[in-house]
Amino acid sequence: MTLSNKEALAKKNSRRYFWRRLLTGAASLRDSSRSRKSLFLLLFLWACLYCLWPILIGSGDLDPLAPFLVGYGRLMLLGLTVLTVTMALALMGTPPGYVTVQEGLQRAGFVNHIGEAPVLIARRADKDNPKLSLWEFDPCGIPLTEWEDKREVIETALNITVVRIAWGHSRSEILLTSVAASGALPAVIPWSEAYLPPGPSELALGDSCTGRVTVDLAKLPHVLLGGSTGSGKSVMLKLLLKQALYKDADVYIADFKGGVDFPPYWHEKCHMCFEEEGLLTVLSELVNELERRKQLFLEAGYSNIDDYNEYSPHELRRCIFACDEVAEVFDKAGRDKESKALLSQIEAKIATIARLGRAFGIHLILATQRPDATIIPGQIKNNLDCRICGRADSVLSQIILDSTAAADQIPKDTCGRFLLHDGTLIQGYYFEDTLR
Repeated sequence: MTLSNKEALAKKNSRRYFWRRLLTGAASLRDSSRSRKSLFLLLFLWACLYCLWPILIGSGDLDPLAPFLVGYGRLMLLGLTVLTVTMALALMGTPPGYVTVQEGLQRAGFVNHIGEAPVLIARRADKDNPKLSLWEFDPCGIPLTEWEDKREVIETALNITVVRIAWGHSRSEILLTSVAASGALPAVIPWSEAYLPPGPSELALGDSCTGRVTVDLAKLPHVLLGGSTGSGKSVMLKLLLKQALYKDADVYIADFKGGVDFPPYWHEKCHMCFEEEGLLTVLSELVNELERRKQLFLEAGYSNIDDYNEYSPHELRRCIFACDEVAEVFDKAGRDKESKALLSQIEAKIATIARLGRAFGIHLILATQRPDATIIPGQIKNNLDCRICGRADSVLSQIILDSTAAADQIPKDTCGRFLLHDGTLIQGYYFEDTLR
């Protein structure tokens, strides 16, 4: 594209942005009483000037030019009124500091192929959460994926912490949700029992910039949890299991380290297994319980555990199976024929629970830190809808989230910071490893 073509396109875009701000200003009259009062006052002043014009110009009745002067003056006043109202509406539709924002993005190199930075169309506080700011941009042809990739550049240029980036009302708008840089997530959030959600199937994960984040096992029944060593993965796993115990669930834990990560009181309150033969026995029991509940619901006429517990006098407890390092279960490399057959049976049982467990209140929480893309079978991974990834390299992030977002957004020296499957960044609650 030649320089003249770039200049012509820039002028065309400037006109388009002006008309867009004009429409935004007109729309603000509907939402802002202050804007309506300001425009009404402006029109009232022009109306007074229109009526008083003959007196102001001092034309006498005998002056032959008086009708011409009055008519011409009033015509000019009407034109100036239209011009003033137009400029006022454009001003109302212009967000404060838009030039500074555009220059900041331009200096940071966040521009399209002809050097244009995104244009700020509107900026407002979120109605539901005043801590959040909503920025509406004309992306100037920059795709959403590039906005995500340049998240850190945008944060630095605007001095904010980006919470979410998404399309606006159409593909011609980008909606950026942010908090002030000083309002970013703290490094540690101590756990409090006050954070325990009230629902029977809801578990708290941590805080995001928008508030508390939970997972409802009735909607997202199975969890895939990942993170490198020291990322806080084990604390998050125990946090979820601790809440499940508070909610009177039956918790089953597979730990191939002999239970050293789980002090004795966990052994008293949970069903523990430490070897593959015992794991197969536990999973067989859970699958049998699943089949029993299936028949029970069929006879009682209910489709899920919540409906059954609401109307039945015999309440069923939710069952949660957790495996701290699931790679040990699925990895058949170097195993003999007998061991491979055993692991295949275990995998089949887990796959059954992954497919059918939601309705019957039987859930999986599978954790891994091993960067092997083939370690979790697709038929199981596809049913693990809730995915939580802590600090990780790009390979592990790809395993958990199907993207490298965790590697890009979570600092290498951060502990307890997690990225969820929906793009929400949270600081997980930290608690001392005790049960009361």
